[in-house]
Amino acid sequence: MLHGPISKAATHHGKQILVVLHQEHSSPGRVGQLLAADGYHLDIRRPPLGDALPATLADHAGAVIFGGPMSANDPEEFVKRETDWISVPLREEKPFLGICLGAQMLVNHLGGKVGGRDDGHVEIGWYPIEATDEARAMPLDWPSMVYQFHREGFSLPSGAKLLATAESYPNQAFRYGHNAWGIQFHAELTRVMMHKWVVKGAHRFVLPGAQQGRDHLHGRMLWDLKLKAWLDGFLKLIFDREAFEASHASVEAARFPELGK
Repeated sequence: MLHGPISKAATHHGKQILVVLHQEHSSPGRVGQLLAADGYHLDIRRPPLGDALPATLADHAGAVIFGGPMSANDPEEFVKRETDWISVPLREEKPFLGICLGAQMLVNHLGGKVGGRDDGHVEIGWYPIEATDEARAMPLDWPSMVYQFHREGFSLPSGAKLLATAESYPNQAFRYGHNAWGIQFHAELTRVMMHKWVVKGAHRFVLPGAQQGRDHLHGRMLWDLKLKAWLDGFLKLIFDREAFEASHASVEAARFPELGK
């Protein structure tokens, strides 16, 4: 996996995705692995550590803002800077994916609200979601169980299309316009990452609704394979939609050859 920015000249011969992380040792996990396997260079920036964000995505195929332990409502300078920066992919109509904190920043940018439940209920562990009709119209096999690690949720911004819902936090995934996407849950965790989160986040397992660490690891054995398969298709849909749609059209044509007549 490649890290850091590459020269402008190099971008003419390849593809790169802007990856925004929020801690010194954070990793893009499986998102990074899958994007790299599809030929993308990862231009990794860490704004809390002083990294700048580009004024344009002209040399990038898109951007991903990942999660972090902070809130999208925190007063830190980098939180506001990142939230404001989202205007760049929206204005240039470049593919953008926000994951957990990144999705909440997108919501705040679009005029929505981010906050916790009044009863303090959290989602930390594995929880069911349900794809909406909008999502089921996509050629993706949406997961029924996903991994969560959050104390806040978000409202659905005006003009956004809800893609997945759940009981405790009803807005789990959405699309805004053609190219901006947000998901509350975490499909990016590798096995090593989940073990680290379970150890470092164990103090949060006493919160209302949180699951114990053993349930995190057991749930991974049950539900992670489908979640990973969904993530692969979801990333292709976002960052290489033309190829994604063409591949699925060819599959349908092979299954139902009479449709092409």
